[in-house]
Amino acid sequence: MNTHGSATDRNTPAGERNTAVGVIGLGAMGLGVARTLLAKGFVVHACDVREAVLQSIAAEGAHVHRTPADLGPHVDAVVVLVVNADQTEQVLFGPQGAAGTLRPGAVVIASSTVAPAFAESLGERLAARGLLHLDAPVSGGAARAASGEMTVMASGSTAAFDAAAPVLGAIAAKVYRLGDRPGMGSKVKMINQLLAGVHIAAATEAMALGIRAGIDPDALYEVISNSAGSSWMFANRVPHILAGDYTPLSAVNIFVKDLGIVLDSARALTFPLPLTSAAHQMYLATSASGLGGEDDSAVIKMFQKLTGIELPHARARDD
Repeated sequence: MNTHGSATDRNTPAGERNTAVGVIGLGAMGLGVARTLLAKGFVVHACDVREAVLQSIAAEGAHVHRTPADLGPHVDAVVVLVVNADQTEQVLFGPQGAAGTLRPGAVVIASSTVAPAFAESLGERLAARGLLHLDAPVSGGAARAASGEMTVMASGSTAAFDAAAPVLGAIAAKVYRLGDRPGMGSKVKMINQLLAGVHIAAATEAMALGIRAGIDPDALYEVISNSAGSSWMFANRVPHILAGDYTPLSAVNIFVKDLGIVLDSARALTFPLPLTSAAHQMYLATSASGLGGEDDSAVIKMFQKLTGIELPHARARDD
């Protein structure tokens, strides 16, 4: 496994930065990727179903397209950052999919979280069309996408890595080469999502118990953040709870999907996952109560409904 370091303009030659890159899916992370590529001198072609976000990125210098098929002929590489496997299927192989219009030898950097079996199949179907495929899920959230500091967990052929190198060098702080065939990147992302989902569920459970026990939530966060019980997710998500702000940076329903992928894959391996199963039920319960579109830290509201604890209200925060 090789690790490539931080991405800066000086690590990406000017000729490579002029590469035409497509970004399909301008959600929180896709929009950050498109903006990072623009800032680093790439010619960016963007596609999304929302007119408002297309107008916004066009004003920043991107060429915009209403369908992936329209985008395809203009780019040498395309980053796909849609929600799930179904959307990936549609934007590549649907009636207006990009796979039918991309030039032979173009590389598809597939960065959505999908089941490993889907990633493997995707690679085979793209290869049959003369296209390169990098199974390249990402981590880091909207903030690191916007700063070009994501972590990329990638697998694919040497040719695919070579074709994708200028783009990956711009959008990622770390690129892990995990194998020479699609699928391994998605397997590693699956494990990451297992941990992330369980950590968020555990953080909300701990904060809910602390509030029920009468501990000041701000003080509890301060102590745990500087103690052995902390985690990256605890430190990152609990401030959303303290601010009473559940604006979705990553929604509850994302973990309904992602932990579902983990459980399905483990079932195929006859592998028990008791902690993941419990966490998945917490996200499902939160979603079933009508909160699936809120930030994933809203899992704490499940405890509010069960126990009547009083959560911090939305308030202006100077920090």
